[in-house]
Amino acid sequence: MAEQATQETGRTGRLDPVVLACSVGGVLAVVAWGVFGSDSLGRFGEAGLTWAITTFGWFFVVAADAFLVLAVVIAASRFGRIRLGADDDEPEFSTLAWIAMMFSAGMGIGLVFFAVAEPIQHYASPPPAAGIEPQTGAAAATAMQYTLFHWTLHPWGIYAIAALALAYSTFRRGRGNRISAAFHPLLGRRADGAAGRAIDLLAVFATVFGSATSLGLGALQVAAGLDLVAGLSDTRALELVVIGALTLAFVISAFSGLHRGVKWLSTTNVVIAVALMLFVFVVGPTIYTLEVLPASVGDYLSNLLRMSTRTGAFSDPSWLGSWTIFYWAWWISWAPFVGTFIARISRGRTVRQFLTGVLLVPSGASAVWFAVLGGTALRTQATGTRDLVADVGASSEQALFGLLDSLPLAAVTSVLAMVLVALYFVTSADSASLVLGSLTSRGALRPHRVLVVLWGVLIGAVAAALLAAGGLAALQQATILVALPFVVVMLGLAVALFREMAQDPAVRPATRRQRSGLAAAVRAARSYEEEDPPPVTRWLRRPPR
Repeated sequence: MAEQATQETGRTGRLDPVVLACSVGGVLAVVAWGVFGSDSLGRFGEAGLTWAITTFGWFFVVAADAFLVLAVVIAASRFGRIRLGADDDEPEFSTLAWIAMMFSAGMGIGLVFFAVAEPIQHYASPPPAAGIEPQTGAAAATAMQYTLFHWTLHPWGIYAIAALALAYSTFRRGRGNRISAAFHPLLGRRADGAAGRAIDLLAVFATVFGSATSLGLGALQVAAGLDLVAGLSDTRALELVVIGALTLAFVISAFSGLHRGVKWLSTTNVVIAVALMLFVFVVGPTIYTLEVLPASVGDYLSNLLRMSTRTGAFSDPSWLGSWTIFYWAWWISWAPFVGTFIARISRGRTVRQFLTGVLLVPSGASAVWFAVLGGTALRTQATGTRDLVADVGASSEQALFGLLDSLPLAAVTSVLAMVLVALYFVTSADSASLVLGSLTSRGALRPHRVLVVLWGVLIGAVAAALLAAGGLAALQQATILVALPFVVVMLGLAVALFREMAQDPAVRPATRRQRSGLAAAVRAARSYEEEDPPPVTRWLRRPPR
């Protein structure tokens, strides 16, 4: 099995003309719709979003919970000893580089965009089910609690299942690095036929629109930063120019490959993000931040079950649609992209190492990030140093720059934040395009760079079209609508993974293997006796005279 895995996963693969033509055609149709009928696209998005949340909001909630529980169960079970590759494989990347690339691909732009905006919005308008007064101490606690809920264990549980299924299928079973290949335990040979192509098409569309949402958020924030720092008017034209410039930067990065471009940029992102966070921690309300972190994590963990099972039955469906369901859909739409990318960089790790790293390290880092920036923002608002509620009311993308403006060296840190968003933009587009190239090249680990660049340009075009059709609202609508059919694919992926891992030789107890070996020896001895039985046996078998 190990030799097969080495042979199969090392190939560059061939283009899949059916998947490529259908996916590119569908993406270009949406781009054309956004350019020539932006009002019509906006109305369609609003109607579709209302239908999806009203009818299937509960489905997103249950699915997200199931993925997290399954990830924890697999990590704690005997499946954890399975290695993603041959039994003697070593990890391809160092732990630091692995975490940096995983974190940058997983939610980089979103962390920067919502670091201040989400806690402040929950502080100003707490969740209706909480039943607390806005802009109070209780509102601040609830704001941090829900922010951590949306950004820690649940999203990484979703990513973990998708990535584990793909890594196991690719490196342990020696199949192509594509979503449909992981469905062999359920579909058999049909996973390589029309059914498999349909699955890969859904994965391509989810990746394109999920990535476009993140890139659109990044463009909004960079444009807002240019408005505040350089005095450029934050208009739709400026946002489109930003998307074009960053897409060009991505094209340059794409030609450097995974081991150089993506790896270096991801590490740089982490360094800049840590530097920005440490600056805010030191010059901001340091003691308050230190108090916020354990209190927020405690509130989050103690209320995790209640928050995880809340649907529109006994709370406001519109609030859930704008926040929790949007986030779950966003993470699910990113699952084929992030899952495929994390699987690609995780060869050689055991399942337990993999799940522990994917679940705990990014979740812990996100908790610290939001405690520092979100906690500082809440303190800034409560003390009247800066009216961040007004900044968020003007536009969510201005919230971070409003906080930085209230601290020393605002010009320097604002530029640093824009550089961070830009680099996350390039890294995310680079990673997403690599995955899209793989999905349209029969699972190739090294798709042709021209194809990678094509997908990067198309992601930028979709982000521009959605911004033109309705800005942030259109991005959220597209995310939920595209993620809905992919939830079913994700559930099937989980079933296929569990079924196949249960048959892996590495999870069989030693006594069972010994019994199997003894049984084989007994069968061999019996076979030998049949061919050359001892004299007593021959005498007993003689027919009567």
